[in-house]
Amino acid sequence: MQSASEQWFDQAYYQRYYFDKKTSVADPQHLARLAAFVCSYLHYLRLPVQRVLDMGCGVGLWQPLIAQHLPGAHYQGVEFSPYLCQRYGWQQGSAVDYAASEPFDFVICQGVLPYLNPADLKTALANLARLTRGALYLEAVTREDYEAGTIDEDLTDPRLHRHRAQLYRRGLAPHFINLGGGLWLRREAQVPLFALEALPQ
Repeated sequence: MQSASEQWFDQAYYQRYYFDKKTSVADPQHLARLAAFVCSYLHYLRLPVQRVLDMGCGVGLWQPLIAQHLPGAHYQGVEFSPYLCQRYGWQQGSAVDYAASEPFDFVICQGVLPYLNPADLKTALANLARLTRGALYLEAVTREDYEAGTIDEDLTDPRLHRHRAQLYRRGLAPHFINLGGGLWLRREAQVPLFALEALPQ
């Protein structure tokens, strides 16, 4: 099982999955609701957010939403695709080995990790922990999502790995507290939680 290569994410890929309205997986209304929810939860937790990392930022859909909900926060887009880095000026890097001089208050990783094989996924989850000082928003489709019929397979890239949800949870649990809704809080973050605000590990 191989992880995705840079060559996969060329102009044709983004035309198919982002720019063509008939086949696009990007739903601006869904993302607007998601960003409002996630950022509101960060505000509720009183988690200070000065630096945001969007790992696998794609065409930068989160950038204006971060500016809207977390004004004043610095947004750093990192992307694996050489095509998008040239087009949008993102910093090129991978979830597996991207390094920063200091961790970020809030890390977004949406739709990236299913492109990795199990070994690279394990490495990427540990790397995301190193990159996160406060909270991580992680979205990744799992085998259970396919089995439940939650995924529209006509719109979804067939090259995705169908990892079990437990593989993600196992990699995140040593470093994060699961808050639900795809949001994970770094265990070292100085944020008080009520017992029922965190999901059982």
